[in-house]
Amino acid sequence: MKKSIKIAQISIKIIALFVVIGLIFPTWTPQIKGDNSISSLEQIEINGTRHEVMIRGLDWRNPIVIFVHGGPGCSEIPYVRKYQDLLEKNFTIVHYDQRGSGRSYHFFEDYSNLSTDLLVDDLLALTDYVEEVFGQTKVLLIGHSFGTYIGMKAAAKAPDKFVAYIGIGQVADHLISELDSLDYSIEQAKLAGNVKDAERLEHLRGPIERGEKFTPRDMVRKYGGAARIIDDNRDYYTGFLFHREYNLLDVIRYLKGVSLSQEILLDEESKNNITGIVDRLEIPVYFVMGQYDYMTSVNAAREYFNVLEAPKKDFVIFEKSAHYPQFEEKELFANWLNKTWSELGF
Repeated sequence: MKKSIKIAQISIKIIALFVVIGLIFPTWTPQIKGDNSISSLEQIEINGTRHEVMIRGLDWRNPIVIFVHGGPGCSEIPYVRKYQDLLEKNFTIVHYDQRGSGRSYHFFEDYSNLSTDLLVDDLLALTDYVEEVFGQTKVLLIGHSFGTYIGMKAAAKAPDKFVAYIGIGQVADHLISELDSLDYSIEQAKLAGNVKDAERLEHLRGPIERGEKFTPRDMVRKYGGAARIIDDNRDYYTGFLFHREYNLLDVIRYLKGVSLSQEILLDEESKNNITGIVDRLEIPVYFVMGQYDYMTSVNAAREYFNVLEAPKKDFVIFEKSAHYPQFEEKELFANWLNKTWSELGF
């Protein structure tokens, strides 16, 4: 009996030790071989608060791409290296955790003023920072999912800062997209013989039509409307566990940030359609969608694309993917981005 108690005590101490180590474990992003390479992960003061910024590329003199993550609150820094190795060959890739998200979430900081307008100002301040550091006057702006809401507003507010705008999983009319997601999930549930899922979803039609609810993302994901080739949830788990950009304390910050950001920002987005905010951009625009995307529906994005004015625009479909074409079909996406940059003539 005493031996069992002693073993239990030792086990508890070992677990506690691992937790403490996990909380304080140093973080970094692995080096890229090359005389002119860059691989940095650091906190940078931007627009009055510290933001976590990761910059990676084979040659820092290459064109700059800023990625705006979605969620809201869902930083891609924990796992994105897995998918951007090809992009790093020809571009300097900038990822950052938005204010109140991931490692940019700071305990005891006041986030009562959090809004998409504030996140837009943060993004423009970050753009100024990277332009100064790398001596470049313009960058390529890429938004993903909810990040396209921020990206579109930033590109409209300061088009002179960007060569072009690319929206991956572009948000559009909120109601159209949510009803597309709902109808798709119900249809797929019926085809799979999951009557209970179909009934559960159908009961949500009224609240979704009134803008009170979202189509449950677990249902969209279950029926292939989020990812087809990758497991995006597992990417987060393995990133948190095995990638060095986040430690255990950062995971806690990530979870706190998701809770904070989604409560505030999803409500703002649902009540203020981007289609009524930005109807024209002064720079080239590309909407990049996975064929099976029902997190932000292809149909809603196309309707927005058709009325959006821009000097040049293109609607690009990746046929095997859903909400993550840049990850699910990373080789095709890298080739497309190289070709697109070349055609822009910079």
